[in-house]
Amino acid sequence: MTRPITAGVDGTEESLAALDWAAREAVRRGLPLRVVHAWRYAEALAAAGRDTQREWVAQGMTDAARTVTERYPGLPVTTNVLEAGAADALADAAAEAELLVLGSRGHGPVVGFLLGSVGQQVIAEASRPVVLVRAGDDATAEAAGRDVVVGQHGGPEDSEAALRFAFETAAARGAAVRAVRAWTLPPVFAYSPGSLKLLDDAGGLEPYEKQALAEALRPWRERFPQVPVAEHVEMGSAGQVLLSLAGRAQLMVVGRRARRTAVGARIGSVAHGVLHHAGCPVAVVPHA
Repeated sequence: MTRPITAGVDGTEESLAALDWAAREAVRRGLPLRVVHAWRYAEALAAAGRDTQREWVAQGMTDAARTVTERYPGLPVTTNVLEAGAADALADAAAEAELLVLGSRGHGPVVGFLLGSVGQQVIAEASRPVVLVRAGDDATAEAAGRDVVVGQHGGPEDSEAALRFAFETAAARGAAVRAVRAWTLPPVFAYSPGSLKLLDDAGGLEPYEKQALAEALRPWRERFPQVPVAEHVEMGSAGQVLLSLAGRAQLMVVGRRARRTAVGARIGSVAHGVLHHAGCPVAVVPHA
């Protein structure tokens, strides 16, 4: 089954930037584009009944789709009004998509991305990658040949989904991948005899981390030999190291392992920090 690239729109500037990003990606990947809007009847608008309100929404969707088809002739575009709560509707739309693209409100370089509860819930619940795009985003960074930056941690299987997404995206764009592995000094009591031997064999902590990154990248280098790869290993917190590279990225890719709490699903601290402060589009990829 061919999955579309799906964009959620609500008429805001950031959602229209997300729509254009999604259209460019659909053209690159040869996939159809699906445009969705999550809507519920607003009883407060007493002067407008359910049918009238739905017509307003449908017209806005039609106008957005027309803009895309005029800009990208030949791109198959469908529109759907989803009468449901925004978080549930968008998470369901993501399950049927290759990836879901949403706008995110940016309020300057310090605050960065401000995600509402709906956005965070969608990211935490979605079974497919979700890309967050700021208002004002355009193809400049893509045309400039900036890297697709991806975070890697743990063993090869821990970042498999994020690495796959990064390499597939870079291949479609003719871009390079910059794979990033951050490391910190663990407490002494965390070392086991087995881990101490691995560190000794590798020649120390930093060589061990470089070796771990190279091992995780090996199958993707073999699968995508046309994609240039830069390996970046740096001591520091993963979020800070990734954010230090955001200026040279056309897309930042991070993995996500959702945590269940008493108040619902939560995304990890690294993904949360990057989403809030990176200026480039950010893809959050759930672990396989």
